[in-house]
Amino acid sequence: MRKPSPGWRWPLWLVLAIAIVVVLAVGVLVWRPGTYSSWGFQEFRLSPADIPVGIAVSHDGTVWFTLDASDSLGLLRNGQIQKLPKGVDSVEPLGLAIDAGGRAWYTEAPKQRISRASLDGTIASFPLSAPVARLGRLAIAPDGDVWFAESSLVSVTHLKDGRLTRHVLGSITPATPMDAAPFGVTVAREGTVWATLQNANKLLRISPSGDKTAFDVPTRVSGLGDVAVDTSGAVWFLEIAANKIGRFASGRFEELTVPTPSAGLTALAVAPDGAAWFTELRGHKLGRVYGGTITEFVLPRSDARPFGITVDAANNVWYTDLSGWVGRLDASRAQIR
Repeated sequence: MRKPSPGWRWPLWLVLAIAIVVVLAVGVLVWRPGTYSSWGFQEFRLSPADIPVGIAVSHDGTVWFTLDASDSLGLLRNGQIQKLPKGVDSVEPLGLAIDAGGRAWYTEAPKQRISRASLDGTIASFPLSAPVARLGRLAIAPDGDVWFAESSLVSVTHLKDGRLTRHVLGSITPATPMDAAPFGVTVAREGTVWATLQNANKLLRISPSGDKTAFDVPTRVSGLGDVAVDTSGAVWFLEIAANKIGRFASGRFEELTVPTPSAGLTALAVAPDGAAWFTELRGHKLGRVYGGTITEFVLPRSDARPFGITVDAANNVWYTDLSGWVGRLDASRAQIR
């Protein structure tokens, strides 16, 4: 992901002032971002070189986000943007999730590992023991275990107590290609794991006992992306190429076409109130599915490029913008029916 060069430059004195605001105790760089507000929206400007990608919110309200081509993780706490150094530049850092202790788990494909960061700056890493890694999304199960899509090995992989268990997918059914390309991963409350298989055009279910079942998505070559499970157990997923939002419940599929043509769907999350939210990169919008209806929310800036999305416990919607912003849509507007 490449970011257009900004049309303006910060004054040198301001750049230097920002650079010296360092919290030495934990090695975290802190600065006060510029903000932009519109009805229901608040956006936080990052530094010009930053490209925020994945995003997740902890129970205490801390917003974590990954940064492409950066050796740091980003945080938003108490209205301040912070950077937590992790030592290695990111390349398409798509996997990010927060555990019950408030620690961020994230994928590091260039180093073939999964890592965990704490607010005090402590980093722990878990090697994948593979020479090459292509990694998709990452999820935390209710029991604290970590699951992630390991496309390079055609596996949905389970990390528990530092040990890896790979669920290799090439032999699920004769119709499942060996390059099924798992991408999205989520875990339901009872421990069932769901994943999207992009090249196979299937949803995958892994039961708590390890049994695997694949379900064909009705629209062919739909371009499956993110997947999430709501509080009722319904499975939501993106159909990027088809420009649709899918839902799977009680053995039946439902597909809704996004009103904006070629919207550029990139991420999906479910809210505590049962709504499913998604980003429209080319449409410059956020979308919500509730009660079988899609509602779109135009972002404040016409050049917005929303990429990642998550919803906090209060139903506020948070998103990353590849143009260098982290934004929030307040629940008071997000829940308008």
